[in-house]
Amino acid sequence: MLKILMPTIMLFPTIWLSTSKWLWTTMTLQSMLIATTSLMWIKWTSETGWNTSNLYMATDPLSTPLLILTCWLLPLMIIASQNHIKTEPMNRQRGYITLLVSLQMFLIMAFGATEIIMFYVMFEATLIPTLIIITRWGNQAERLNAGTYFLFYTLTGSLPLLVALLLLHQDLGTLSMMMMQHSEPLNLSSWGDKIWWASCLIAFLVKMPLYGVHLWLPKAHVEAPVAGSMVLAAILLKLGGYGMMRMMIILGPSAKDLVYPIIALALWGVIMTGTICLRQTDMKSLIAYSSVSHMGLVAGGILIQTPWGFTGALLLMIAHGLVSSALFCLANTTYERTHSRTMMLARGLQAIFPLTATWWFISNLANLALPPLPNLMGELAIITSMFNWSPWTLIVTGAGTLITAAYSLYLFLTTQRGPLPQHTMNLQPFHTREHLLMALHLIPVILLIAKPEIIWGWWH
Repeated sequence: MLKILMPTIMLFPTIWLSTSKWLWTTMTLQSMLIATTSLMWIKWTSETGWNTSNLYMATDPLSTPLLILTCWLLPLMIIASQNHIKTEPMNRQRGYITLLVSLQMFLIMAFGATEIIMFYVMFEATLIPTLIIITRWGNQAERLNAGTYFLFYTLTGSLPLLVALLLLHQDLGTLSMMMMQHSEPLNLSSWGDKIWWASCLIAFLVKMPLYGVHLWLPKAHVEAPVAGSMVLAAILLKLGGYGMMRMMIILGPSAKDLVYPIIALALWGVIMTGTICLRQTDMKSLIAYSSVSHMGLVAGGILIQTPWGFTGALLLMIAHGLVSSALFCLANTTYERTHSRTMMLARGLQAIFPLTATWWFISNLANLALPPLPNLMGELAIITSMFNWSPWTLIVTGAGTLITAAYSLYLFLTTQRGPLPQHTMNLQPFHTREHLLMALHLIPVILLIAKPEIIWGWWH
């Protein structure tokens, strides 16, 4: 664990001490080294399920894929932000990268924590850098509004969680995940217990986000700069799913009257956000709403509490993290050239950027869960476990899959096909940097087809 955490902390002096000429190069190189080193976690030697470096930090097959995804994303965010941050004063560039690195540090400590209180503190700490990135480097005037939404939704959701955790500590005497997984699932009978159960999960459902408490997400995504959107879509939403999986083990098979409404809301959200995507004009907004719909499936898979549901949820979280981040990068490259996120203004780009159109095509196919990509493995595992729980869910999940295919193709056809308007004739060509960025997103997705057991957790 420290092999990754210490180099990440040592990125801070690198940022502030390296010469301005070499700042972006050294940062990309050093973060790439950390990302490559993090791949050693894939090789699983422990038989107990946990690999510990000390009492407070450990990895297990559930947190390992998310930790590697976190480390993998930092160099990609640095590569993606280079173009639009380069024009700013040097100190602001350094400040921006400092925020990205601090975000990675908090995330590693959140996913690696064995104490739930430490997880909670790091979960909350990720708010601060994200909030500064959105409100300081956002594109439009509404960014303060978006930041407020983001902050207050998450804080309101996570205050009950703190109280619930303190109560749990009083009952069990420990909040260590290693100890808790061996304790009996709690027997919840009274109304107070039900409120406690709900407060354990609300924070994570807001973070995921569940349909109904998702309003902060499209705002935050649309206003954030590209690195903000990437880290939000790829990792911060996964904190919610990860926290739910950790809590579910203790909560045990819960009362019907609690799980049913949440599963119903999650599935209803898959349909609703899918149809909202079909009428978006803004590229970033469409990709943000599609995240809500995928995360609805993940929430359903976790709440059903079967091995298949959990496996599918983890598979879909990792695959969606890479693909969604890739789509935000593509939307940003288009935005940097046309200075607009409106899809109709970016028509016919395939004629002038053929290789980029290929990247769009692969990302969209991955987003609509094309076989044999890991997105499909995750969705199928979740849909199967849902169907096993109640055959009626097939209507909703099937419709959700159809709508996903429809809006993914709509996004691709609107931006890439059609006649080339006059105003896009003289756009600057794509850089090697951007093609590298896309390759580093999509090659892992394609490679995971060959060995999906890396990311399906401990339920095989």
